Amino acid sequence: MEAATAKKAWPPEGTKAEPFVSTRNACKLCAPLGASIAFRGIAGCIPLIHGSQGCPTYIRRYVISHFKEPIDIASSNLSEESAIFGGGDNLKRALGNLTRQYQPAVIGIATTCLTETIGDDVGLYCDQYVKAKAGEAIPVLLHASTPSYRGTHIEGFHEAVRATVAALAEGGPAQERLNLLPGFLSPEDLRYLKEILADYGVAYTLLPDTSETLDGESWEEYEKLSAGGTPVPAIRAMGRAKATLRFGIPPDGQKTAATFLAETFGVPAVNLTMPIGIGATDRFCAALGEWTGKSLPRKYAQERGRLVDAYIDGHKYLFGKRAVLYGEADFVTGLASFLDEIGIAPVLIATGAAPGNFRETVHAVLKNSRETPEIVEDTDFLTIEEKARRLGAELVIGHSKGYSVSRKLGIPLVRVGFPIHDRIGGQRILHVGYRGTQQLFDRIVNTLIEASQEASSVGYSYI
Repeated sequence: MEAATAKKAWPPEGTKAEPFVSTRNACKLCAPLGASIAFRGIAGCIPLIHGSQGCPTYIRRYVISHFKEPIDIASSNLSEESAIFGGGDNLKRALGNLTRQYQPAVIGIATTCLTETIGDDVGLYCDQYVKAKAGEAIPVLLHASTPSYRGTHIEGFHEAVRATVAALAEGGPAQERLNLLPGFLSPEDLRYLKEILADYGVAYTLLPDTSETLDGESWEEYEKLSAGGTPVPAIRAMGRAKATLRFGIPPDGQKTAATFLAETFGVPAVNLTMPIGIGATDRFCAALGEWTGKSLPRKYAQERGRLVDAYIDGHKYLFGKRAVLYGEADFVTGLASFLDEIGIAPVLIATGAAPGNFRETVHAVLKNSRETPEIVEDTDFLTIEEKARRLGAELVIGHSKGYSVSRKLGIPLVRVGFPIHDRIGGQRILHVGYRGTQQLFDRIVNTLIEASQEASSVGYSYI
């Protein structure tokens, strides 16, 4: 008789294992979370989650641990009864409570799996609420359909932006202004983009703008709504802009704010890879030059020149290194282009979403790679770990949820993107433009040098 502790081989010899289809530590977050962050980038806006109380509690905890800022997210607090008979009364009550207590300019409503499953018509409920409050001052009501069974946090983010533009943008005579849809970037990234736009001397609408709302100053007294965000009048003017610049992979059948503006108001849409790296930033600056008629300001030409010099200085530490990338599809595509540019081979490129055109877009930005990377969609971190081990990765680049992969494989992690829970300052990491690329480049080089230094038996101190 076999000992109780003996391990049997699986699958049994001569049989074939069934595909493993369970998600094990998903490489994604929920759609209402992304929508809440987008809504917080609108001036005077408070997010309202139409669903059970647990959803906003989870979102608040998750967002606060990254941004280290207070963020109020309301709930319509559905119970068993409202799940059966509909959540309209709860939603209207929540709208009234929020208006009295916060006096917001805007309320951004994001739906959940529960309310989408029971078929709540949020648009109808909002119309009924507005009619019932005729003659009273009420906030602008926005609503986005964001069930997590149909998308990830980045898709919830983009849906909230699209819904906002669809509800508020107005047409009219074209103005000398640009729209910039930056996607899910850090507040520091957005501050830098605003600096670039100001230096080009162009009027613009940046949507969303969390540069102050999710990375603000210290308060003497608690403020229910943070200052900052994209003003509603600026969003209304988006239908009169000369063009819309959008960062991220080209949409695959999904309507975006940029496509809405193009189809509804004839505003040309320019889709760009996130400007990480020299090539992608060159294309962004070229687009700005085309639509403003202005050349690259001197200070950015200097930043670019210093970055080229840094590439030369650090090339010997980077060339041929093998990296794993993971995160939102838009962000990861930009990072893949950057790594390819500096000589690092991104051997595994992963996202928890399934955007449909991720693979072809990534392949299109890889110009120099000698090795075809493994590209994985709709994945989890245990799958990433298994593949990274097999591919001989030397570096992991992504957010904090990949720390377990880095630790188990014994290779360093460069923390970028969202969420970053185990370090401070995630909201102040600069990723984009020549300046952000410089900072990322230095961090990656120094991370590899440090790993080599720590692994050395002599611990060399001069390189």
